[in-house]
Amino acid sequence: MMRAVTRSRSQPNAFARDLFDGLPARYDLLAEILSFGQNGLWRKTMVDTVAAMEPAPTRVLDVATGTAGVALMLAERTPATVTGIDLTEAMLRRGRDRVARRGRSDRVRLLVGRGEQLPFADGTFDALTFTYLMRYVADPAATIRELARVVRPGGHIANLEFAVPPNPVWRAAWVAYTRGVIPLAGLITGGREWYEVGRFLGPSISAHYRAYPVHWMQDAWRAAGIEAIGSRPMSLGGGLVMWGRRRD
Repeated sequence: MMRAVTRSRSQPNAFARDLFDGLPARYDLLAEILSFGQNGLWRKTMVDTVAAMEPAPTRVLDVATGTAGVALMLAERTPATVTGIDLTEAMLRRGRDRVARRGRSDRVRLLVGRGEQLPFADGTFDALTFTYLMRYVADPAATIRELARVVRPGGHIANLEFAVPPNPVWRAAWVAYTRGVIPLAGLITGGREWYEVGRFLGPSISAHYRAYPVHWMQDAWRAAGIEAIGSRPMSLGGGLVMWGRRRD
């Protein structure tokens, strides 16, 4: 994991693989720590926007599926066949184990792949979700265009990302939490390597939003042909759920 901390964003795929390759056994714990214990609620809020589709989706793609947490939630909340795609084989192996234990192997399939170059035809899916992806791609605008490409006209797109609270008081608390508590929690739960990863994550979120603030991301969605865009800050701004519809 030390390699991940020193990787350049100019090598985003290798960067993401290095970062997450050693995390599967504790990934869900780390997600809870990073989200102040709110990760499940954030995911549910994103999935709610897909579950509310009329007619209900029959094919859904979950990008950056990780250990298949969102993919499983989509299979439980909708009648759809769910495809999950992720760069990291170790994460997918754990995801496949989870899918099998939940008896969802007939509804959820997991594939190795890149969000920037999806192996699907145009308009394949009724809906698409992606979670914590944008910090690990070289060109967010091009990636959003690629995500939108595989969704049928009128289909739904939803996203969950970590965020930086806009309120100065909560932002100061968030900075203290991400720079202090998260590295310490990483040290306690996983040793020195997890401490280094924990120390990296908070600053990486801040740097991402300096380069690509929320209004920039919404403009990129519109440019990719996504309309009816909505967003909801989560947990005082520590997370952000966005959704929209592929333009007819």
